[in-house]
Order: sequence, then C-alpha cells, then structure tokens
Amino acid sequence: MTTAGDWDETAEGVFRKRFEPCDVTVTAVVGSEGVAVIDTRCSPAEAREIKEQLRHMTAAPVRWVVNTHAHFDHCWGNAEFVAARLTPPARIWGHESLAAQLDPANPLLAALADELRTEEPRWATDLLELDFVAPTELVRDHASIDLGDRRLELRFLGRGHTDGDLWILLTGDDPGAQPTIALAGDLVERSGPPAFGDDSFPLEWAATLDRALSALGPDTIVIPGHGDTVSATFVRDQRAAIDAVAQEIRRLHAAGVPMEAAAHEGSWPIPAPCLGWAIARGYLALNEGRTNPPH
Repeated sequence: MTTAGDWDETAEGVFRKRFEPCDVTVTAVVGSEGVAVIDTRCSPAEAREIKEQLRHMTAAPVRWVVNTHAHFDHCWGNAEFVAARLTPPARIWGHESLAAQLDPANPLLAALADELRTEEPRWATDLLELDFVAPTELVRDHASIDLGDRRLELRFLGRGHTDGDLWILLTGDDPGAQPTIALAGDLVERSGPPAFGDDSFPLEWAATLDRALSALGPDTIVIPGHGDTVSATFVRDQRAAIDAVAQEIRRLHAAGVPMEAAAHEGSWPIPAPCLGWAIARGYLALNEGRTNPPH
C-alpha cells in the first residue's frame, strides 16, 4: 500500500487524514482481510472522497466502518459504504446508542440538517444526497473486529463527549501485547479545547479517560477525532483539565452560585467561553442528583 495525497502513515498499515470541514480525522487500517475505516465525515459526497482516495492507496476492499460517536461530522457519510454504493457493503459498527440517534425517523437529524443548510451555502450542496444510515453492528461494552493479521478492539468505557463514545485499540496477533494505536474519537481533542456540547457529560468524562488510560502503554500513539496524534501524557494532561472543570462546577454549585454566573465566577483551566454547555450540563446533573451516573 502506498500513500496518496496527504494521508499520513501513523504506523504500518495505519493511515490517517484530517479533512475539512470540521478538521475531522479519518483513519484507515489495512489488514490482511481488508480495510477498516474509522469515521465517515459529514456527507455521502465527502465519504465518496475517502473511498476514491483509498482506491489509489490499496486494492483491498473496505469491509468495516466504525463510528466513534454520533456527531454528524463523524458518521453522516455512512451511506457511501453500504449497498448499493459499495459492493460488497461494509459492516458498520458503533455504540448501541447510535441506532436511535441515526434512525432516519429521528426528528433531530432533519432539524440539524436544515440548520446546517441555512448556516452556510456549501451545506446545501453537500447534503443533497444525505441519507442517514445507522450502524448495524452495535457495541454495548466491548466488541472485536478481526482484520486478519490484526484486530480492532472497540470499547465503551463510559460517557464523556457523548453517551456513545468508542475507544478503539489496534492490536496484533498477541492478545497480551500493548496496543500500538488508540483511536480516541472526540474523547480527546488536539485541535482545540475539549468539546463540551449539549449532549456531553462533563462530570463523568475524566473517569472515562481514566479507564482509557489504563489500557495504554508508554509508546501507544493516540489518534484524536480532530488534530494531530498525541501521547498518553497528553491524554493525562487533558484528563486533568476536564476533571478540574468538573470539580469547579461542583464547587460553584455547592456554593450556590447561579448557573448563569458560573462562567464569570469560576476559575477555569479551559477558556470560559468554551464551557457554556459544560456548566449547563454539570448543573443539570447535580440538580438531578446524577453526580456520577452509571454508564
């Protein structure tokens, strides 16, 4: 296999590329039985670009697709990898929560698509072929994909960026060996601060990263959902910042500081303008007594 365009070979047979819009990272893992693609970008048109570039890189078929989570920039290209746009179709994997979140009957999907179309003219064109396709291979806690000479271990370790983030480890034939690569999705951010959205779990995120870190070796390369590769040390540092945000939310809530004043009153390791949803989601959980709900 040879590189094409500006795909980077992070490890042998592991290729990644950062795509606009959204600076999303797509990873292709080549095994002896085929190719696994991790995340499919924002639309079928954008996913078709992935397919076309992979054809120049390898004759191996794309047999598996993994969605790291349900956000549109990571999975709205799924339709390009199923029949009749790919023969034979790939098997699409994701956390079990994605079945409902990517159900075409989910009204939130159409609302978001309409919002994007009005936000910027380019989306009106890109989303013309939009067809929502949910994973059919659903992961509750753990699943494994056999690529022939290597395996992808898909693990749900708890809530954080969303309620369905998968942590993906690439291992060889030796089941006891440390992973060479970990694909973090948006549980880890390199191109900006951690993304606390309206579906994030700021009080649980650090504990999820603790579980993720326990499986990493000192030489494991971590591929975030956005930005360049990082080390376990970077993940530990980001985990500490996320935990500090959670502790500050708890402190302000216990002190009776109103949610609307928390961003101004708090001492934050992350710029306060990035924490609107973190504070809102944290206060909601604390108000409901869900300081650390089970995953």
